[in-house]
Amino acid sequence: MGNEELWVQSVLEMPKRRDILAIVLIVLPWTLLITVWHQSTIAPLLAVHKDDGGDSRRDLAAGLDSKEYCLSDRDIVEVVRTEYVYTRPPPWSDTLPTIHVITPTYSRPVQKAELTRLANTLLHVPNLHWILVEDSQRRTPLITRLLRDTGLNYTHLNVETPRNYKLRGDMRDPRIPRGTMQRNLALRWLRETFNKNNSQPGIVYFADDDNTYSLELFEEMRSTRKVSVWPVAFVGGLRYESPKVNAAGKVYGWKTVFDPHRPFAIDMAGFAVNLRLILQRSQAYFKLRGVKGGYQESSLLRELVTLNDLEPKAANCTKILVWHTRTEKPVLVNEGKKGFTDPNVEI
Repeated sequence: MGNEELWVQSVLEMPKRRDILAIVLIVLPWTLLITVWHQSTIAPLLAVHKDDGGDSRRDLAAGLDSKEYCLSDRDIVEVVRTEYVYTRPPPWSDTLPTIHVITPTYSRPVQKAELTRLANTLLHVPNLHWILVEDSQRRTPLITRLLRDTGLNYTHLNVETPRNYKLRGDMRDPRIPRGTMQRNLALRWLRETFNKNNSQPGIVYFADDDNTYSLELFEEMRSTRKVSVWPVAFVGGLRYESPKVNAAGKVYGWKTVFDPHRPFAIDMAGFAVNLRLILQRSQAYFKLRGVKGGYQESSLLRELVTLNDLEPKAANCTKILVWHTRTEKPVLVNEGKKGFTDPNVEI
């Protein structure tokens, strides 16, 4: 009986074993599939966290704290930002003459806009010193901030034009000596700052804030020995005014319709002066009294040079490198027929 019972028991257990084996064979592949999928999805994320944790532990072992982690992000932001923000003055060379740009300015709605445009041009000129002179009783915060933010080398001055010389009525009236006292103050500052035997080469240029200047112009004037000259566009009722230059490269007259008999019938933006000449001729200033309209330039230049001393620049005065942004008079349409301008000159 004992053997029979064992046989019956083994016969009864065999189906159970087969069922278990079947269950294992069914469940095992699915388990393997789920495990592989789970590892392929989660493992990369775990690896990242593991790496972070490892780095953090190494950083903490090196004694770093949470504040220092933020520094790397802040440094990156600053590096990116300095690619777009100008933070240093223009390049400076010991061999190039310094260009001293004198700009008179006065308060008006477009003052900041026009000075910003001019500053953006000057930033591209190496060895430049901007002398900005306000027509006001005191230096204003607006101009102080503007100059500080440009990154340029500058001097900030101010002098107020007397009330009886202020603009009255028509602002285009050429009899009003606009900017004269401001330019004269800048000339006085140069003479008080630099000795007349100064060996440092320099150029003086009068750049109004409502004009447009080519960068090429500043390179042209840098070789000025006494007084260099060039054309100016949209001035005096013409598409451009210009010195007349002969085949020998000498200035012998002026292409202009406004009072062509002036000693120097040239616009303020049309000439530059060597600094040494300014320092040596201490009596040379722009005349404020007893000078007809349009004779301001002549009142200074006749104290410095003669017509024969002028040095034509801009390809013998055939290229336009400076433009009046606001024309004082309508530009003559038929001026070319009168022979005042060369139609081949590109404006």
